[in-house]
Amino acid sequence: MLRYRFLAACLILAGSAATLSAQVVVINPDRGRIVRPIPRPVPIRGDYEIKSVDVQADVRDQSAQVQVSQIFANKSSQTLQATLFFPLPDEASISGLTLIVDGKELPGRILPKDEARKIYEEIVRRSQDPALLEYMGRGLFRTSVFPVPPRAERKVEIRYTQLLNKRDGLVDFTLPLGNSKHTTKPIKSFSLTVRVNATDAIKNIYSPTHDVKIERPESTRAVCKLELSDVRTENDFRLLYGTERGPVGMNLISYRPDKSKEGYFLLLAAPDIKPADAEPVPKTVVFVVDRSGSMSGEKFEQVREALRFVLNRLKPDDLFNIVAYDAKIEAFRPELQKADEKTISAARGFVDGLYAGGSTNIDGALTTSLEMLNDPGRPNYVLFLTDGLPTVGEKNDVRIASHAKQMNKVRARLFNFGVGFDVNSRLLDRLSREQRGQSIYVLPNEDIEAQVATLYNRIGAPVMTDIAVDFEFEKPAAAGSAKPISRTYPRELTDLFRGEQLVWVGRYRKSGAVKVKLSGNVGDEPRSFEFDATLVAHSAEESNGFVEKLWATRRIGEILDDLDLNGHNDELVKELVALSIQHGIMTPYTSFLADETTDLLARNENARRAGRRLSRGLREVQSGPQAFRLRRQKAGLQQAGRGVGGRSRFGGGSIGRGGRRIPLHLSPRDPVEGHDDGKTEESVRNVGQKTFFLRKGQWRDSTVTKEQEKQVVRIKQFSPEYFDLAAKHGGKLAKYLVFKKSVLINLEGKTYQIDPPDEKG
Repeated sequence: MLRYRFLAACLILAGSAATLSAQVVVINPDRGRIVRPIPRPVPIRGDYEIKSVDVQADVRDQSAQVQVSQIFANKSSQTLQATLFFPLPDEASISGLTLIVDGKELPGRILPKDEARKIYEEIVRRSQDPALLEYMGRGLFRTSVFPVPPRAERKVEIRYTQLLNKRDGLVDFTLPLGNSKHTTKPIKSFSLTVRVNATDAIKNIYSPTHDVKIERPESTRAVCKLELSDVRTENDFRLLYGTERGPVGMNLISYRPDKSKEGYFLLLAAPDIKPADAEPVPKTVVFVVDRSGSMSGEKFEQVREALRFVLNRLKPDDLFNIVAYDAKIEAFRPELQKADEKTISAARGFVDGLYAGGSTNIDGALTTSLEMLNDPGRPNYVLFLTDGLPTVGEKNDVRIASHAKQMNKVRARLFNFGVGFDVNSRLLDRLSREQRGQSIYVLPNEDIEAQVATLYNRIGAPVMTDIAVDFEFEKPAAAGSAKPISRTYPRELTDLFRGEQLVWVGRYRKSGAVKVKLSGNVGDEPRSFEFDATLVAHSAEESNGFVEKLWATRRIGEILDDLDLNGHNDELVKELVALSIQHGIMTPYTSFLADETTDLLARNENARRAGRRLSRGLREVQSGPQAFRLRRQKAGLQQAGRGVGGRSRFGGGSIGRGGRRIPLHLSPRDPVEGHDDGKTEESVRNVGQKTFFLRKGQWRDSTVTKEQEKQVVRIKQFSPEYFDLAAKHGGKLAKYLVFKKSVLINLEGKTYQIDPPDEKG
């Protein structure tokens, strides 16, 4: 029988006696030392695995009841004696913690931080794995030993109650998910459900760490769901939510790590969640559909279904029309129609009679549809769909966009659907940018109807239109001085829809008390809402550091858009490279930074290299698979709901809004400069607010300069100095030391080189 100790990172078991190199290391629980059997046995392959993890959390105001269930499987032929350790959520008051194994409650106790630190260090030393250090400074729950028979499974549950913190008007729920950092295999399936119930109406609810699906069944309830598979290195989960009794909820989060530089802010704003049958704001919708020959077959049948979907959801006070185009332009009616039962029925007949065939007159179709719009007092939306390039009429994308801008007299929003690889993606992005809209790219094998339905479900119920945000400081800025608020994204604010919240980021120069004013139109009535907030002068810790990452992600998207539509700009290229290095956000044009042979400090050469890629990429490519993929990724960065960063040779992850996920990983084939060797070794890693690049077998903090490297303080991993550094400031810095290789890092004004311990036989 082997006795194993396991760490549960949010209930995820990891064996400190798991595979180390090519041998089994067994911890002797009586003497507390590592025993290396001689002769060394053949390693046990696949000792254990986590088959599934399910987290159920009920949050009521500032209290959370959490249950974490997992299926733990012993894959070996020997009984495992397991001790379960559970690092407690950070800065939280925990009570009522219970462990249940196969329905039987086991005893255990919560250890204070000082005692927990000793156990953390002990396991790290024994396992020679520093991953556990990220939980330094937290309390710990430890159980008694329980057996796991050979080839058997155990269901392990932990239930606890947690008192949540509240800051910036937002309740903060955090759940450690660093499970797979302590396991030898990925977790097969992971599911999390957080049910939020509040006394007052929930306005803003936001996860800075994960793309969660959020349902809002009523004003005081929200359900957040997350489904993952083959989990390897998942970050801890965090959810923020705010309540407000008024018609609009607003929360301002600020972050300023360096008080000598501009800070970062995130504004969340959401209207009251009204019942589904509440009277919506009347709107105008014009659907412009490509019926050229390339749209024939299943593709065009999906377009018909999309048209039927929109028609069936129009309200009696809405106005609408349908414009179909190939070489010729045909409208359902010469002018806008009221969406009554008789007219909708006739429109369905018009849709049934449409067929595909002919060329593509994009300029004529846009001009015809925009000419119909004549009431600026109501929300106006044009849904424009195409699968190709303009082949009839005006063909120049700049002139087509200029004509559309001239014809748009009512500030209508233009939503473009590019279907397949043959679309002129630069034209669609230009139209979106100039007409306050969005480009949505539909892969050849994706369902057009589903994409249209997703968008229309978002925009179908406008609550507040033509919104604007103002920051009013107690002391106005002096005449001629720089604006206190700058570089805000999205670049232009437009409308708020039912069930959606504004996520607006920017930079600020001036700190202190500020009055935030949100204004816009509710129906045809101008309305404004105000609340008092504070922009911090200096952030002493990193809890709001996600705001900087989100701003950087969107800023990179905007830089790419500027370069795409307006041509090469040396300053923008340099900024793109600097942001990619600082935040580890790889793009097709900066992915070479992840190459271990690239000198990160060669700024001019890196900028020139990125510039060459950009000139051969965005500027020269209008259509085709490469253009489609690059502009879809660009849109993902611009619309990011959370910050993203590189975790592999080519970056990765997905971002999006409204439940729509946008893949950001790059193809193994470099889209601009040749073919990659196919290696998947991780070479860029984001930890907290830092980015590390792997160079010559060493992880290097992107902020370390050549001069700082000369003043380096060297420390051995697992030495007393190493653990003292990890525990400094209550463990806030420990997450930056969780590497198995040598690390070069700046911490609190000093530069350290952390080297692995000397190899021993």
